[in-house]
Amino acid sequence: MRLWHKDLIWILPRQQLLGQWRECCLIAKNIKEKGTPNHLLVNKIMDYDISHFWCYTVLVVNEMTRRDYKVDFSKFTNHIQHKLIVGVPFNDLFDGWHNDRYCHQCLLNLQEKYDCGGIPEDEYKKIVKNTIVEDL
Repeated sequence: MRLWHKDLIWILPRQQLLGQWRECCLIAKNIKEKGTPNHLLVNKIMDYDISHFWCYTVLVVNEMTRRDYKVDFSKFTNHIQHKLIVGVPFNDLFDGWHNDRYCHQCLLNLQEKYDCGGIPEDEYKKIVKNTIVEDL
């Protein structure tokens, strides 16, 4: 489980973006059923108001919609209780967690996936072209 850095959502390769949607739905389900996602890489969401997770998921859904993928948002909203959800400004989203260090970790993870054949070259070139890292 991983929540990709918010700045990378728009350049995630197809499989990682679709996987992120599945992750968001699973995390929401685990929070509803167990009170926590109970996974080392995503437990940090519990340090933030649920609005952060909601707004992050909306970023993922918006990117999927932009790419013409069909999204049934109810798969997510069925698990998140309709508490008071407030908009979180993009720059404040997961502040302290989604920082430069975490972004770099995510980029290295994507590089490893590419090196192992899990990301096509054209999609990886888009990542490299659109990040501050010239060549991972």
